[in-house]
Order: sequence, then structure tokens, then C-alpha cells
Amino acid sequence: MGGSILGNRVLRKEDPKFLTTGGKYVDDLLDEPLLQNAAHVTYARSSVAHGRILSIDTSDAASMPGIIAVFTGADLGLEPKPSAFNPMATRTLLAMDKVRYVGEPLAIIVSETREQGEDASEAIIVDYDILESLIDVEQAMASTTLIYDACGSNVVFDTTALGVPENTGDNYFAGCEVVVKGRYINQRVAPCPLEVRGAAAAWGPDGRLTQWLSTQHAQGAPEPIAAANGVDVAQVHVKTPDVGGGFGAKIGTYPEDLLLGVVAKRVGRPVRWRETRSESMVGLGHGRAQLQYITIGGSRDGKVTHYQLHAFQDSGAWVDMGTILAPFMTRPMSSGVYAILNIECRTTSVVTNTTPTVAYRGAGRPEATAAIERAMDMFAAEIGKDAAEVRRLNLIPKFMEPHTTAIGGTYDVGNYEESLNRALEASDYAGWRKKQAERRANNASKQLGIGVSVYVEITGGVGTGESAKVEVIEDGSARIYTGTSPHGQGHDTSWSMLASEQTGIPMDKIELIWGDTDLVPVGTGTMGSRSLQQGGNAVYSVAGTLAEKAKSVAARLLEANEADIVLDKDKGIFHVAGTPAVSKTWADLAIAEKATGGLVHSDVIGVAGPTFPFGAHVGIVEVDIETGKVTHIAHYACDDAGTVLNPMLLEGQIHGGVAQGAAQALLEEVRYDDDGNPITSNLADYAFISAAEMPSVTVIHMETPTPNNLIGAKGIGESGTIGSTPALQSAVIDAVSHLGVRHIDMPTTAERVWSAIQQAC
Repeated sequence: MGGSILGNRVLRKEDPKFLTTGGKYVDDLLDEPLLQNAAHVTYARSSVAHGRILSIDTSDAASMPGIIAVFTGADLGLEPKPSAFNPMATRTLLAMDKVRYVGEPLAIIVSETREQGEDASEAIIVDYDILESLIDVEQAMASTTLIYDACGSNVVFDTTALGVPENTGDNYFAGCEVVVKGRYINQRVAPCPLEVRGAAAAWGPDGRLTQWLSTQHAQGAPEPIAAANGVDVAQVHVKTPDVGGGFGAKIGTYPEDLLLGVVAKRVGRPVRWRETRSESMVGLGHGRAQLQYITIGGSRDGKVTHYQLHAFQDSGAWVDMGTILAPFMTRPMSSGVYAILNIECRTTSVVTNTTPTVAYRGAGRPEATAAIERAMDMFAAEIGKDAAEVRRLNLIPKFMEPHTTAIGGTYDVGNYEESLNRALEASDYAGWRKKQAERRANNASKQLGIGVSVYVEITGGVGTGESAKVEVIEDGSARIYTGTSPHGQGHDTSWSMLASEQTGIPMDKIELIWGDTDLVPVGTGTMGSRSLQQGGNAVYSVAGTLAEKAKSVAARLLEANEADIVLDKDKGIFHVAGTPAVSKTWADLAIAEKATGGLVHSDVIGVAGPTFPFGAHVGIVEVDIETGKVTHIAHYACDDAGTVLNPMLLEGQIHGGVAQGAAQALLEEVRYDDDGNPITSNLADYAFISAAEMPSVTVIHMETPTPNNLIGAKGIGESGTIGSTPALQSAVIDAVSHLGVRHIDMPTTAERVWSAIQQAC
């Protein structure tokens, strides 16, 4: 008998296609019958950050060659719609009364070719009454210029609305022997998926709108699309082809998506749209953008007793998902892995004249981890103790039952000290410290920095379960229908492993279907590292139930009692216990059930709650103190994601996560000038990380299964990012701390490091 396929290093089924013929993305949909003769849509965008629109002249653009139509918001009769998070903030899908950030769409050009549309967009003349541009959250809070007049303030959400009191101030720390304060910036970053946004729309002869989207959540799109088009949601069919990365920025629908059906109906033709990379850098939602004021206090022996965080979340120019990240994701996780008895966390969300922020990889949890880990470093430096040992002293002890922190977060299971021990041992932490001491003694021009972080995050917090359907075809193969949506994670491999484990049907005979709302009408998509613990859990449960149902069919065909039927998963056959010579295959059963609807089972499978992956990272950097240049030379990651389904997929997620976290710590930052003009609007100006900047990542395995789902799995898609960023920021500062440097904001570029050294000397 063969063993379980689960837990083994199974090669990705997806890879041969992506490495040979390539994926089929929205821009590749050239053979879709409904999209034949499709026109191209181009969005004309605001060139100023903040201003009242006095007029929009489209006459020159409309007369250019190949132009089918030009529409403004007034032409389309667009009405203001309120934000779901602050109804006093309203906007139209195309800017009409005012513009609020560079890149905001304000007119639509429909053309025969994409190039004609791009040329015509340059011919649209907009007359503005320029207003003050508010780029910084503190500037926006202090200004009398309002981005949304009806809100009465640029503060659009505050945790006081949730009953959270104001921070109590310095009196809170009156009994502490040591108190350290800091002001830290968790800078704005761009998600930069390799596939930029794209969509296509067509009205069929049946009166239904079919829309293709590059999205992480197909099932979430029909409702807003239907609302934008004034039709019932049943009249909208969303289809998602391959998606070339999302990182949270493709969870929701954007104005550019919502208006395509409206335009297609106006011109009587299907339409397609794809943004350029420069458009993506200013139009696709940004991430992070959080200013943090931190105070930490405790005793000189290293025990932290008090922690206070006030996080100012930059919402960008719209009151959307970015607005609620701090109150609903940063605040509950503000305690991190530490047993701190007294914690206060207040958050304030502020609109600015910048690209709206969204749920970028980690979505509020990386910010919480960065804050508490930076605070721990500052506390350790103040009392002159090793940062890793101060962390160890304050860790929540191992728990296998739910643990509730002082801030009110309830974690499922945790063994934080073990993850720290494994990371320190695997990295030879003591050895690196010895090498560091030698370089310092020799006044070497290139100094070593060692950074440690210990983290916990929440995954699977979106949705309480997921849909799945498994059906067996008459040739004995199977189809899985899932409400999750792959965009690089390896769902085809993972879900096939889970279904094969339950049925014995070989993985290469299993097909995965997703992202089509007619075929999979119920689903919560892929976000918040929920896929395996909810989507995979559903597939595992449904496939198991199908296998049990199949035994009753086999019993009928074999003329035996159902209790006596055995499924031989190695051979994929059903037989009566003790008589394997007489058997029925999955194909036999599927044929037998054809007349009664087929051999199929579907369900929505719930979970007991979210899970809380944890781990520890050690980052090693080399800093040239003469130039400030930072080189990331080694990285060690212990990320506990519960029961591991496929170690190869887990390692790939960690590698990608560390790369993205390292990029924020060392390189990436979206920047604006004082007038709100983006100065990092392409990949020549924006420091996008590549393999050349990354060392080999040592992955340290650790499994602490969660009781919250059938397979004991926790999320892994964001953990590498959450653990790596504070470890590397810490490492850079550590490399020059002996020179008197106490803090460097991210990204720790050569300029910033060099300047910090000069100021300390």
C-alpha cells in the first residue's frame, strides 16, 4: 500500500504550461467569440493632484482618426456614490466635480486601436482650479483644505468610533523604569504585479453582460458591475482567465472595470482595456503607507510592561479598503508575540491626494509587526541587552489552547520561543555576532548587521468557509470547482493533491475550474492567505464525502452491503472487503450515475475561525559605511504554517514573501513631489527588487497544526513578508549602531544610511 501524498514535495502541475506556451491572460483573449470586433478603451487621467474641474474639452480628441467615442462622467450621467466606510465621502466613477490624485480617471476614449486611444487621451483639455495638494497624513490633518468637503475633516475614520478611548499619554508609563519613544514610517509601496490590470466586456444576444477580469475574487465582482450597469446581478457573468499576480491589489473592482459594460452598450460593440505600466503605478492601489508613533516601557532587566501605538493610516484619495486596515488589522495584532500586560492602540485614517491604498500583501499585519519589532529593538538598545534575548524574555509562553492578548486578539495555537530558537540555531546567530565584533574591532569599511524578528499574523480572517464541488467524469477523471482563485500560489497542484488523497484518482486526471461565476457562483476568492485553510479544506471535505457516496453506488453495482465496500486508493477501484478481484472503477460508477445527475458532490464547508501563523526571521546584511550601500547577504526564515501540504509550495511562498519584505526594507518607496506629482511612476524610477538583490533563503521547517480546520493548515502567503521586513530594517540599523545610529526609516537606501552615519558622527 502506498503512503499519503500529503506532506510530500509534489511538483507543480501548473508549471509546464507557464514555462512553455504561457498563461492565457485578459490581454490574450483574442479568440473569444463575444469579443470579436472589440474596440479599445483608454482612460484619460488627471495630471494634477487636487483641483476643481472647471471644464473638460473632448472635441479635439473626438475628431482624431480611429476614435469611436469620447465620454465624460456627465456624458454617461454618472451619480456620486458613497463610501462603504464613510458615507459622507462620495465620488463618481469618473471625476466630475474635482480631481483628488494624479492618475484619477476623468474621461473614456473608445478607439479602433489601443495606440489611437492613447494619442487621443493627450488631446483632452481639462481646465482646473488648482487646490492645495496634501501628500502627508499630518499635513492633511492640519490643513483647512478638505479633500471631501462633506466629511468636515480629512480624518475619515478613527478607532474612537469603535469605542476605543484616546491614548492616555505619558501618565500611562509612570511606573516604568525605562520608556522609549519613536516615530516610524511604514512607507507607501506599489504592488507591481507582472500583469497589470486589464478587463474586457461584451453584451451577449441574451442580454447578459460577460466581463473578463484580472481579479483575485471573481464572485465579488458581479454585484458592483451590475450596480454600475443598472442591471440585475443575474445578468452579469464574470470570467477570470490566468492572473499574473495580485498581492491584494486585485481583490476589488476599480472604476475602470465597472464602466466597461456601460461603454460597450453605448457604442454597441464589445470593448477591451489594459493599462500601461505607468498607469498601473498610479492607478492600481498602493500598500502600507502608515505613520506610527510608538512608546514602549518596562524594567531595566528587560521586561516590557507597557506599549502604546498610535497608527496614522494614509487612505490615499478614496475612503476604501485602505481606510480600515489600521483599525481592523493593525490594532488587533499590535501585541505581536509578546506577553505585554498593558497595551493601548489607537488608529486614525486620513485621506490624502495620493493613489488610494488597498490590502497589499499582509494588509495591516506587517505594519503591526514592524511597529512592535522596532519598539523591541529600541527598548533593547536603551537597556544595553541583546535584542534576541529581550524578545525571548517577553514572548507569550507556548499554548495549545486559544490565548487572548491584552489588546483583545485571540490566537489559536503558538510556540513562539521554539521558532526563535530554531531560527537562531540555524543561522548560527552567535557566530554572526562574533564576526560582527571582529569587523568592528578592525574598523572595517564593511560592517555586518544582524536583525531578528518574531511575529504572529492572522490568516483566513476573510470568510468563514468556502465552496467546493468535485465531480467524476465518465472516463474516470475528476473536476474540482473552487471558490478560490489562483494567481501563482499553486492551487491546481494543492487541490489535486487533496482530492487525490481522498479518492485515489491520479493528480494528472484531475482538472481545476475557478473564476467563472456561472460555473462557480459562490466563492470568497483568494486573499488574506485563506485559500488552503478554507478553499483547500472544502475540497478535502467534499472529496471525502464524494468517496463515501461512491461506496453506496459501488455497493449497488457489486450487489453488496455498503459497509463492506472498500476503496483501494492505490488502484482507484472499489471492491468488497476480502475480494479485490471483482471491482468497479470510478469510471464505472460515473457511468452508472449518469442518468441520475452524475457522480458529484458540492458544499460550502465552514471553519472554526481564522488561524495565526507565526515564526522568526534572522536577516544578515553588509553595510559599506563609506557609501551607505546595503547588501543582503543571508536570510533565515522559520515560518510555522501548521500542517504542511506540500513543502515545495510552502518554500516558494516563503521565498517570494521574503523578497517582497526585503524590497520594502531596502529598496521600494512610492514618492511624490510637493505638488502631488508621482516621481516613481515606472520601473526605472521605482526600485523593484530582482533576484540579483536576494541571497539564498534558508527555510527552517516547523509545524504546529491548528484545530480550526480539517487539515490543520494555516496561511503562508504573507508570512515571509511579515517576518522579513523588520528583521532586515533591524539588521541595517544594527550594522551601524556602534557609530551612534539608533533608527533609519525604510527603505534603508544608501543615501539614508550614509546620512544617518554622518548625523551620528
